[in-house]
Amino acid sequence: MRGLLFDPFAGISGDMTLGALIDLGLPADWLTEFVSGLGVGTIGVRVGRTMRSGIACTRVDFDLPQEHAHRHLRDVERIIDTSNAPALAKERARLAFRRIAKAEARIHGTTIEKVHFHEVGALDAILDIVGSMAAVESLGFEAFFTRPVALGSGWVEIDHGRFPVPAPATLGILDGIAVTGADLSGECTTPTGAAILAVLTGGAQLAGSFIPRRMGFGAGSRDPKDRPNCLRLVEIELAVEPEALLLMQTDVDDLPPEYATQAQEALLAAGALDVVVIPIVMKKGRPGLRIEALAPVHVLAAVSEAFFRATPTIGLRHWPVSRPALARGEEVVAYRGQTIRVKTVTLPGGARRRKPEYEDVVKAAQVLGLTALELRQALERDAIEG
Repeated sequence: MRGLLFDPFAGISGDMTLGALIDLGLPADWLTEFVSGLGVGTIGVRVGRTMRSGIACTRVDFDLPQEHAHRHLRDVERIIDTSNAPALAKERARLAFRRIAKAEARIHGTTIEKVHFHEVGALDAILDIVGSMAAVESLGFEAFFTRPVALGSGWVEIDHGRFPVPAPATLGILDGIAVTGADLSGECTTPTGAAILAVLTGGAQLAGSFIPRRMGFGAGSRDPKDRPNCLRLVEIELAVEPEALLLMQTDVDDLPPEYATQAQEALLAAGALDVVVIPIVMKKGRPGLRIEALAPVHVLAAVSEAFFRATPTIGLRHWPVSRPALARGEEVVAYRGQTIRVKTVTLPGGARRRKPEYEDVVKAAQVLGLTALELRQALERDAIEG
């Protein structure tokens, strides 16, 4: 299984995350194309290389139009919902902003609907969060982990005035997640970076061995003397062992079928590994749906909340299951000028199965004037056979 390890030894911010993902292999052109299709106006994207205490990093900057909007949660969610991001990335982005809103609401004694987003409601924060969620999906990561998050120390100037580091909202967003870095000066972690990390990892730390594959470093805007101001992301291959998982299940007869897809997306965004919806016949002959989610134990609370928010259920069942799994990976093939990701599975004895990524096949087929099936058959014949 391909995983992504966050190593925020000097903190994390949204732009550091995007920079590290590009350094890890996300094409810079992908980010430019994604931002241009978001529907939020003309925004320039600048991607460059820079040094932070001797470490070569990627730096991402946006050239933004002037704005004075102090958005509410509903305004940000409207931008997310109408964006060009994939469905799972949208749901994760909504979860990130809701996590920020909950932290702000607790601090200011109000509700999440009435919270005014200041810095985190600005376009650059929206771009950082939505872009990061879409990027990790584009790169095909299946599991996310983190090391303790460096917070920093001292004071920071924000819209509400001068506050101690970490800012109250940042600390609230990281509720339940291990932190460190009190010996570092200045603000190391921003609310935007904290929300991205919290939603993707849930604070999960690696247990046992893993195989590191690639590293990416994303530079922060400052270059202090006491640390390399960058975020390290590590692509990892997880050891294939039977996983201790939970099978979570509920039956409903009052969920309109067209809303089942949104429920699936919400459960996956909350950390479920797989979700299925099965038509069933309930008592008194009523047609219903059985919704099942396979989830790691550490996301039980988050997935349970998603069940209750995204479906009308008033109760759910769960029990432990074991899932032996084959070793999986990903390759990239070039075919007639198009780049296509290929999923690989290693069978006992070493033989491998390969399958091209559906979304990449559809996109390349449109460019080449073929149907998706024609292109897949050509790929299997010419590019990925054996």
